[in-house]
Amino acid sequence: MSEPLNVAEYERLAQERLDPGAFGYFLGGAGDEWTLRENVAAFNRWVLRPRMLVDVGTVTTRTTVLDADLSMPVLVAPTALQRLAHPDGEAATARGAAAAGTVFCLSTLASLSPAELAAAAPEGRHWFQLYCSRDRGFTSELVAAAGEAGFSAILLTVDLPVAGRRERDLRAAFEIPDDLPLPNLSRHLGGGNFHDALGDVVDPTITWRDLEWLASLTDLPIVVKGILTSEDARLACQHGVAGVVVSNHGGRQLDGAAASLDALPEVVETCAGEVTVLLDGGVRRGSDVVKALALGARAVLVGRAPLWGLVVDGEDGVRRVLELLREEVALGLTLLGCSSPEAVTPAHVGRPG
Repeated sequence: MSEPLNVAEYERLAQERLDPGAFGYFLGGAGDEWTLRENVAAFNRWVLRPRMLVDVGTVTTRTTVLDADLSMPVLVAPTALQRLAHPDGEAATARGAAAAGTVFCLSTLASLSPAELAAAAPEGRHWFQLYCSRDRGFTSELVAAAGEAGFSAILLTVDLPVAGRRERDLRAAFEIPDDLPLPNLSRHLGGGNFHDALGDVVDPTITWRDLEWLASLTDLPIVVKGILTSEDARLACQHGVAGVVVSNHGGRQLDGAAASLDALPEVVETCAGEVTVLLDGGVRRGSDVVKALALGARAVLVGRAPLWGLVVDGEDGVRRVLELLREEVALGLTLLGCSSPEAVTPAHVGRPG
């Protein structure tokens, strides 16, 4: 077929090329996958309200997130085990993100250490996604390694005290290959039930007090990923984080949790400009990005979308998917009557009907 025109077409091509077990791992969610579906459906519960006769002769998609100048309000979310998608894995995704002018977040469950990623994609901007290990000494070393490798933020995932029940993986008996490197873990997860093994990696006893300990380890800004309520948003602000990501882990943890976009307004209202608010989950189109901006997100993170590009065409596929999203954002801004992401306001969205 001709070059894919959108994220959905990249997903269909990726399904044709991936092993069914790996595709199910990347695509799937927890339980009945209700939250997974809601993440996408939530964007259809808002309509755009374009304004006419606005000067849009010059429109930019550029924005800043934590003082970094980005080509668009779209960052690449941390996605685990990317060498199952393409032999070049995270290195290719990071280079694609750099070519598209945005941030790449390296997962703890990656095949590269922070130093290896920095060497593989030296032109990129990188954040390190952290699972707090039961081995606090190892966690401390990981945070230090990210700082030494030039990463610009720590993205602490807080919604995985245990792994959600992902029935696609259980049905497929999905396992991590023994030969897949996982240098950011204190022990390898290969050769057994992935669900049980992942639960052994994270520390279910961490609390907000541990956030203070984490902050004492590094001068890097800390962004907390996995916030869905105003109560936790307030606690995050009180503990001095630089940002929060409104996220339900791509629908892969607690099935029945709110869609990220549905939770976004209350988090934005609570944070009230104190910290940067980002959104993760369900973004498939540039119009989704614009709706998230209108509801108060500074930018969004996308995980599955660039991953499908990685499967289809490695680094170039990642770059092209991100460029497609940027082009869609630019068109959306223009037709909405906004010259920049910062010009989008709550008045630019409404409920249908």
